[in-house]
Amino acid sequence: MDFDIINYAKTIFDTEIESLEKVKNRISESLIKIANLIINSEGKIVITGIGKSGIIGKKIAATLSSTGTLTVFMNSAEGLHGDLGMIGKKDIVIAISNSGNSDEVIAIIPSIKKIGAKLVAMTGNSNSKLGKEADYILDIGVNSEACPLNLAPMSSTTCTLVMGDALAAVLIKIRDFKPENFAVYHPGGSLGRRLLMKVENVMHKGESIPTCDENSSMNEVVIIMSKKRLGTVCVMHDNFMKGIITEGDLRRALGREKEFFTLKAKDIMTKNFSVIEKDKMAIDALEMMENRESQISVLPVFDNKILVGVVRIHDLVNAIGR
Repeated sequence: MDFDIINYAKTIFDTEIESLEKVKNRISESLIKIANLIINSEGKIVITGIGKSGIIGKKIAATLSSTGTLTVFMNSAEGLHGDLGMIGKKDIVIAISNSGNSDEVIAIIPSIKKIGAKLVAMTGNSNSKLGKEADYILDIGVNSEACPLNLAPMSSTTCTLVMGDALAAVLIKIRDFKPENFAVYHPGGSLGRRLLMKVENVMHKGESIPTCDENSSMNEVVIIMSKKRLGTVCVMHDNFMKGIITEGDLRRALGREKEFFTLKAKDIMTKNFSVIEKDKMAIDALEMMENRESQISVLPVFDNKILVGVVRIHDLVNAIGR
């Protein structure tokens, strides 16, 4: 077949975008009512559908679950054979059917009603059996599918998916769901590590902390820094940190060649040093090290004014990624 594939593909985008615009313009106060119903619910959300609508339903359920709304997916056909047992009286069932007349969806409505759960229809036909039985309707109707045969669900599934995303986004806003909340549901990914990892989980502590006295000699400072291998030494007095010596401080002190070995730790230490509390997020420590005029590679970690650890930028990058 001789035709412009790229331009034809673009018309599919245009058709689906046009459908999305029409569905967007039909969003009504029913979305507000459904969002409030979910927020005030003491039960869970059960999303059900069959075929392509079921596949979209699984994605919507996953999005809602990952953003703080207890949600499960139930295939409508499996609901006819026992899975309706997962629905409780306090639950909200969101049934997806573009036609509103899918046999498997229609067949489970009497049981949903008998259980006492609320029924929300995501359908393109409010006059369908599903539309008439539903307590609330989200209109996802399209004039035609992007499919050249107008048979395969394309525009309708896209609109259903975006309507599900819109509902999830509304709930995120209402709940004031934050990145750290999202991370709780994604602890294994890089985002989870970035938003859940605290400084105390990454810092070097105990015997690994390089420390010296204010009157320690340069020879002692060099030995401690070399042994602990953290690129720094914390200068202490009566269990309180008074200053910090970095490799850069040592290099600058070496410029005073004639007097270098007569110097004490207090002579070359930086007195105005940055610190971070142990319960701060690791990502905060990384930003603190980088977002400054002159970057630093090591931070002392405090717990109520007491030195409890040292964290390096290398450790932070390895732990939480970039």
